[in-house]
Amino acid sequence: MRAQKLIRSVVWTVCLSLVGSLMLPGVSHARTAQEIDASVNAVLDEFVKKVKGSREFLQTAKGVLVFAGVIKAGIGVGGEYGEGALRISGKTVAYYSIGAASIGLQLGAQKKDIIIVFLQDKALKDFQASEGWQVGVNGSVVLVDLGADASIDTTKANKPIVGFVVGQKGLMYNLTLEGSKISKIQK
Repeated sequence: MRAQKLIRSVVWTVCLSLVGSLMLPGVSHARTAQEIDASVNAVLDEFVKKVKGSREFLQTAKGVLVFAGVIKAGIGVGGEYGEGALRISGKTVAYYSIGAASIGLQLGAQKKDIIIVFLQDKALKDFQASEGWQVGVNGSVVLVDLGADASIDTTKANKPIVGFVVGQKGLMYNLTLEGSKISKIQK
């Protein structure tokens, strides 16, 4: 009985420490602009290699926001954090962070890449004009399931803002961007 309480206490301490480190991004995840750009390039290159039709799809975009290596972890209480870049016409125009905290049914940890594609000028302009843009509040991001053949179905990807979650490593019970807050950062 005493051993179980000790183990439970250690597990909770580790989990809360992990969540705390995810919520203090400036301390635990500070990356340079060059590191962010390199990771964004790698994510986009991999996306284009693995997903049929992605090169043409990305070329039609008004803007592409890429977060590479977003970490999400939780046991009941969870958190997520990552940094990325907004690209317009293939050039980085600004850097952003994505973060979320949650309470509820969740268990595990994962590392993922998020690609958010702005298909309409108004959606991109509204995003750029915001001071802390929250998914589901300031705009909806439709997550596109690439399916077994790993190709973009343009009938599903015809909303103002679409998102792809790729490169998942690890196992997490829920997959959503709802409630994630995206904020501009200086690099």
